[in-house]
Amino acid sequence: MSLDQIILAAALLIVAGILGWGVMTMARGGEYNIKNSNRIMRYRIIFQAVAIVIIIGLMLWRRANG
Repeated sequence: MSLDQIILAAALLIVAGILGWGVMTMARGGEYNIKNSNRIMRYRIIFQAVAIVIIIGLMLWRRANG
């Protein structure tokens, strides 16, 4: 795997991990869900935005280095 593929895979795995954390939190319910669900959702949105920026950056970099 090249470095750009590793970076892309890491970004996507982080987003998937946070999504899984949020789903497990909602499934468990209770006090932890009430206290942390909005924070987890914010983390997911932030890391999704970072992953999109990484994807676009890698696409531009590959296009420039052809």
